[in-house]
Amino acid sequence: MEAEAQRLKAAFHYTVACLCQEVAEEKNIQFSKQTIAAISEITFRQCEIFAKDLEMFAKHGKRSTINVEDVKLLARRSNSLLKYITQKSDKLSLNNLEQKEKRKKKSAAKKGGKNSNELEEPAAIENEDSNMA
Repeated sequence: MEAEAQRLKAAFHYTVACLCQEVAEEKNIQFSKQTIAAISEITFRQCEIFAKDLEMFAKHGKRSTINVEDVKLLARRSNSLLKYITQKSDKLSLNNLEQKEKRKKKSAAKKGGKNSNELEEPAAIENEDSNMA
């Protein structure tokens, strides 16, 4: 487990260094290796805190899975981040709904060409003579 954590930290540090390089080029500034290491360490620790908070939010809700509402709760102190997450969540929900509808229509078409809006025909009506015995 420790080796995995070290690999994750190294990957995190690499990503932070790449982001710092992009900002340095944009703003025509330089970041020292110590500064990049400090940003990386602080950010990694904050992510660990976020992960624990998300886990606790789900646990409080008696769930084992973290959901979008947990992430929104975590982001509640940053209005811009909360707005961004809400917009993305709404967009994903809409896309998922559209995909479900498409699958529903395809499934209905395969089952006899019926549209999901059409009513099913009632079962065959028994012959009146069969009820009189």
